Amino acid sequence: MRIICVDDEELVLQLTLMMCRSLSYVDQAEGFTCPSDALAWLDENEADAALLDIDMPEMSGLALAAKIKEKYPDISVVFTTGYAQFAVDAFALHASGYLMKPLSKERIDEELRYARENRQESRAVSHISAVTFGNFDLLIDGRPISFPRSKSKELMAYLVDRQGSSVSRAEVFAILWEDALYDRSRQKQLDVVLRSLRQTLEANGIGDLIEVSSGTLRVKPEMIDCDLYRFMAGDVSAVNSYRGEYMSSYSWAEFTEAYIERRLGEMRPGRR
Repeated sequence: MRIICVDDEELVLQLTLMMCRSLSYVDQAEGFTCPSDALAWLDENEADAALLDIDMPEMSGLALAAKIKEKYPDISVVFTTGYAQFAVDAFALHASGYLMKPLSKERIDEELRYARENRQESRAVSHISAVTFGNFDLLIDGRPISFPRSKSKELMAYLVDRQGSSVSRAEVFAILWEDALYDRSRQKQLDVVLRSLRQTLEANGIGDLIEVSSGTLRVKPEMIDCDLYRFMAGDVSAVNSYRGEYMSSYSWAEFTEAYIERRLGEMRPGRR
């Protein structure tokens, strides 16, 4: 792992660096007493985890974590502090860990190992990702999947929007064809769309992404790294990445977009 440590107290910083560098799996540990220096270093270098003191005069560790997560969402953040009252704010930022001072090598080791395991799990999940802010795309290892039928892509988008809830064939039809009559001809069209979607997913090696059972279907959200899902969980980088548009191509997405705007209003009381 590559670690950065930020603490405005030089002696504490050097002790933290010494303990981090003594861990066998830590390849690099860089220290900073100034948060802006840490941000500048990250612009030119990569890090897997950041140990941040919360109570600093130039910029609090909480504010620094928000900036780091906005630009580098994959970095695991572990807060260090002598004040327990910061714990709630720290976990609201989805910190990987929280250490009370004085620090010990054992506790640092425990938190960094936990952060490393979580990173490995998230990398496995993020093999499949979905972009919903703006236009919808489903990606594998960063490559957008091509859908031969626009209705199949729209169905995939709707399943992602439903966040794992099961939907019936009739509901799918109403979404894809709105006020059209659900007659035998349209049912056959829906069969073609469903078959096309499943074939596309199977061709890309992710056929198990959708679960079909007793006339209903659902996406498996635990398999997808999705900006909407991270937003709902309160992830800072996902909240900051929202620019006022959600699945822009689909009229049915307006309901979720309204919910997102309401959540943003609760998070940012001054927002209009």
